[in-house]
Amino acid sequence: MTLPTTTTAPAPSGPEVEPRSFSAVLVANRGEIACRVIRTLKAMGIRSVAVYSDADKDAKHVALADTAVAIGGTAPAESYLRIDAIIEACRRSGAEAVHPGYGFLSENVEFAKALESAGIAFIGPGIGAIDVMGDKIRSKNHVMAYGVPCVPGIAQPGLTDQELIEAAAEVGFPLLIKPSAGGGGKGMHVVERPEDMASTLVTARRVAASAFGDDTLFLERLISTPRHIEVQILADNHGNVIHLGERECSLQRRHQKVIEEAPSALFESLPNGAEQRARIGEAACNAARSVNYSGAGTVEFLVSDQHPDEFFFMEMNTRLQVEHPVTEMVTGIDLVEWQVRIAAGEVLTVAQSDVVLHGHAVEARVYAEVPERNFMPSMGRIVALAEQGAGDPSVSGQQRVHADVRIDSAMRENLEITGDYDPMLAKVIAWGGEREAALDTLDAALGRYTLLGVDTNVEYLRLLINDPQVRAGQLDTGLIERRLPFMEFRHAGPVELIAAALTLWLERTGATLAGDAWATPDSWRLGARAAWTVTFGVPGGTVSTVSITEGDGTLTARIDGGAPVSVKVSDRTDNAIALEFDDGPVTFAVGTVGSNPREIHVGSNGWSCRLEVLDRAERLRRMLAGIQREEGAADPEVRSPMPGTVVSVSVADGQRVEEGQALLAVEAMKMEHQLVASVAGTVHLTSKPGDLVKADQVLATIHAADATGDHEAAGRNPGNTTDKEDQA
Repeated sequence: MTLPTTTTAPAPSGPEVEPRSFSAVLVANRGEIACRVIRTLKAMGIRSVAVYSDADKDAKHVALADTAVAIGGTAPAESYLRIDAIIEACRRSGAEAVHPGYGFLSENVEFAKALESAGIAFIGPGIGAIDVMGDKIRSKNHVMAYGVPCVPGIAQPGLTDQELIEAAAEVGFPLLIKPSAGGGGKGMHVVERPEDMASTLVTARRVAASAFGDDTLFLERLISTPRHIEVQILADNHGNVIHLGERECSLQRRHQKVIEEAPSALFESLPNGAEQRARIGEAACNAARSVNYSGAGTVEFLVSDQHPDEFFFMEMNTRLQVEHPVTEMVTGIDLVEWQVRIAAGEVLTVAQSDVVLHGHAVEARVYAEVPERNFMPSMGRIVALAEQGAGDPSVSGQQRVHADVRIDSAMRENLEITGDYDPMLAKVIAWGGEREAALDTLDAALGRYTLLGVDTNVEYLRLLINDPQVRAGQLDTGLIERRLPFMEFRHAGPVELIAAALTLWLERTGATLAGDAWATPDSWRLGARAAWTVTFGVPGGTVSTVSITEGDGTLTARIDGGAPVSVKVSDRTDNAIALEFDDGPVTFAVGTVGSNPREIHVGSNGWSCRLEVLDRAERLRRMLAGIQREEGAADPEVRSPMPGTVVSVSVADGQRVEEGQALLAVEAMKMEHQLVASVAGTVHLTSKPGDLVKADQVLATIHAADATGDHEAAGRNPGNTTDKEDQA
């Protein structure tokens, strides 16, 4: 489809940029976006410069770049957020321009000013555009003057909590509390009732100050069942502005996008869809013109599902978006290339009439998280990876697995996924002649995607894109939360447990695939084989023991002493095991982590599972805990669900607490998780704000027996936490 030409809105004039050429460009980012930008720079014949933190010295983007410069410690504040370090890296490497990617300093006006002062080009819009659009309050007030519709709300700087509480009555409930300096869905809070405003404002200010260094907040009316539709624009420094159609980003969790597609399923379903596309595209171009925008930018709108002719401006992202590949796949336009060319002063040679949308593209974000546990962040070391050829560059700088699938990733085996950075690991993007075909292609690609060592959402992504509402294009920003409780996740069953056990058995006994008894040094008894056993801690808190017995060329497995299962190992490679059961063959990706404690990961068809190898003491402890749970006893220990940092403690040591009362908050991967009391009693704290904690570490213990803190009543001394380092 050809996109209609937009009209021109009055706008401030700006200086034209004389064309220049860049011989070297520094990419001030990490991960998949750094790799993505570097590939286009290589295709353009421009020397690429990477920067890296201590944790990223062996990262994929470092290896891919022509030059790499160390810029500091692991934490973003010590490296990727250090403006002085980035500028010094430019001087050391001879880089004449900086591409910021997204996140980190990409929308930081002080960074753009510092580069300008240093005589280094910023591959992005001018300082004025970043300044206005980076402030959500100013930007809304600004674009309204150019006829761009905005969501009803209160957007004034400097309002106190009490003033916001009073303003909320006029805005109406439910409403959203949003950080003025925020972006990417982070730091937003829904308030359903007036009585929740005060406590939510406290949390919202703390999160905004921590994430963005600015606790200014504003309020917006929460539109029920809204669709999130955004428009990609390109503008040069010579007055040319075009849009490249829209992207639908309605499938979100915690206000962060999970699935994005182009074009919008809503507009495609409307009889006047082309007219709607023209109207929203014109509004986006007007927003860009209002700040004399240059480069690639995205204008985000809320669209009412009940009234699709209405749309409301949310914000303008003055950078490349995570989801830009879907636009590239349907237009054939390399957005990174045009960012570089526009920053170099070139005239935009693509006219609005040249933009044609071909087919449909859908992107799925692979996150390190556990959807079943409310999208809890996950960490670990990658022990097996198969991305079906991702990383092979094409002339456009895009990573194509084959004609219809693209994977943007910086993953590699042995990479440690920590809580220091965003949980997004990779993006899988698929194209089809129509939406249904694109979803089918994406589903197949996700089924082939293997990443073991850290929990991911790949299985969830497959469930989501096959949900009947998603297939029908009936999308809104609350759909994920509504559908999550009804999704049937796969769990480790007998076949998976046997595959894990046989992987360890082959490794530890040295047995051959043929089952040569004399080649197996362990468990040999004259005339017979003793059973080799292993006990697994299974997600959900259960414990299972698998025994393996070797006979004359056969293997027999039993789970928890149950019925025997005959099995044969038909193949074993570094990262896979193939088995033959009476019901047929199965193949699993497998990988092991650590030695004390130890984990084994198994996966297939996008599903994966982390199993802990337990020693006798830990097995007994977990079995006892399981019995207590079955009897209905609440766990008195409050454990961290993930590695992270304790950011707040809401109670005092020795305080009486009620069931469900908030106790602590732990933060990791930019997400804050509240821990509450599972039982009423007296709380005894074993952590404080600022503590770095491990997953499953005891942070507090609640003694329900009496107010004196009877440790025996709680089952164990809270100071004697399980030391995972000592487990077998």
